[in-house]
Amino acid sequence: MSKLRLLFTKEAQASYISHLDLLRTFQRVFPRSGLEIRHSQGYHPHPILSIVLPLPVGQSSCCELLDFEVTQETDGQGVAQRLNEGLPAGIRVLACYPAVRPVRELAALQAEVTLEYDSGVPAGALPELSALLRQEELLVEKRTKHKELATVNIAPMLCDCRIEEGEGEVRLFVTVQAQNPGLNPQLLSQAIERYAPRLSPDFTRVRRCEVLDGTGRPFR
Repeated sequence: MSKLRLLFTKEAQASYISHLDLLRTFQRVFPRSGLEIRHSQGYHPHPILSIVLPLPVGQSSCCELLDFEVTQETDGQGVAQRLNEGLPAGIRVLACYPAVRPVRELAALQAEVTLEYDSGVPAGALPELSALLRQEELLVEKRTKHKELATVNIAPMLCDCRIEEGEGEVRLFVTVQAQNPGLNPQLLSQAIERYAPRLSPDFTRVRRCEVLDGTGRPFR
């Protein structure tokens, strides 16, 4: 038996596919892989798949990870190409390889947060945002695992931030804590709305760019 890991993208219209529908998509396409996927036990067995750090709906990514087990010994060679033949637009497997590193070693993620302004970027936005995101306390409301709202200080989970201004937009290149606890970069927009309402964007886009281990290297 081998445990394998997929590295895949989830972009464009595919970013609006929910987590459960994404799992179902892979379940339907896996017969193309030529591998015998390990299934759950019971009356209704289903393929055992696990997406590492599921991506919130509406966000895109070029570094999603999915773990699964197969009944035979394999290094995953050729699996990516066969899966891509049946995947919808926006989802593309970049690599398939043995899942050696445990998920607990995944420590941070890098993301690009784009703040869009229909009437142009407000004057003085960059220095004000820079000062805001360096504060030691940024309180936002976040839903817990029990679907309850809780006030959380997200400042300690923001590891690094670089800011650039473009045409009608501000881009935040952030590194945030990935788990225990993790920070959804979308919450930075909520913090801006609370602490600097004049800089509240008309729309926010989030793109996950890389997942990192504790040393700052890509986690694979």
